[in-house]
Amino acid sequence: MIEVDLIVEEAGWEALPDLQALCERAFAAGADAEPAEGAVSLLLADDAALHQLNRDFRGKDKPTDVLSFPAHEMDRPLLGDIAVSLGVASRDAGERGISLADHLTHLLIHGYLHLLGHDHEAPEEAAAMEALEIKALASLGIPNPYEPD
Repeated sequence: MIEVDLIVEEAGWEALPDLQALCERAFAAGADAEPAEGAVSLLLADDAALHQLNRDFRGKDKPTDVLSFPAHEMDRPLLGDIAVSLGVASRDAGERGISLADHLTHLLIHGYLHLLGHDHEAPEEAAAMEALEIKALASLGIPNPYEPD
């Protein structure tokens, strides 16, 4: 089971109904696809916050949709921290023609897999990570986000 410590810094996220339950379902689906137990600290923020985090920790001077910060083994049961930007996520969802709730679910599963050490730098790593995301999303009735429309 994944325990979610939800911190909502951008009030716009509250427009999503049952936000805590949505986040818990996303992490549960992720854990069904790639089992782990522990806690995740989740920050739902705005573009400015993700821009700052992206600049400070990745050296990229722009906002991004999701960032993951895996915890050290000695910090277990904490798996790590995930931050998501409302602005970037909302724009991406709109461009893809999907609901913000479904896109947030995907971003949380994606971030969770990063906490467990998955990556998408190499093509074979990306394929493995995407397969886990697709499996987790399918368990929630959410279509494959990597399939062209």
